[in-house]
Amino acid sequence: MRYAFVVGHRSVFSVRAMCRCLCIHPSGFYAWLKNPLSRRAREDIRQTELVRAAWKESGKVYGYRKLHDDLLDQGETCCPNRVARLARLAGIKARIGYRRRPGTYGGKPSVVVDNTLDRQFDVEAPDRVWVTDITYLRRSRPSRWCNLSGGLRS
Repeated sequence: MRYAFVVGHRSVFSVRAMCRCLCIHPSGFYAWLKNPLSRRAREDIRQTELVRAAWKESGKVYGYRKLHDDLLDQGETCCPNRVARLARLAGIKARIGYRRRPGTYGGKPSVVVDNTLDRQFDVEAPDRVWVTDITYLRRSRPSRWCNLSGGLRS
């Protein structure tokens, strides 16, 4: 980061003055200019792309443990801690299970209607029997739900 600052302000200040103020050696700056990324940094970039590809392939569900297993299946050699670090820096997180909001669930329904149809779906006259169904679908955001309801009559 300091070296990048020196590169950005070379036209305004001298390199030696900026290195002196930033407590860096000019020789380190010039060595960085020749090869700005270390071998480990280049390897991190390559493995981050592999981790991101495996994460997208899993439907953006896997965490670092399963991503590590995927990398091992691809023939990569790396430890789980490195995969966890790369995933954290890339903003990759596992999708965890659904969480219920605090409140009361279950119990007695407010209105109980008798089952008059009793699974006898064949009727004699039209517009005598109505059947409905409600299904909740989870959307892309974890806290958003979509209600799909429909009715049939015969």
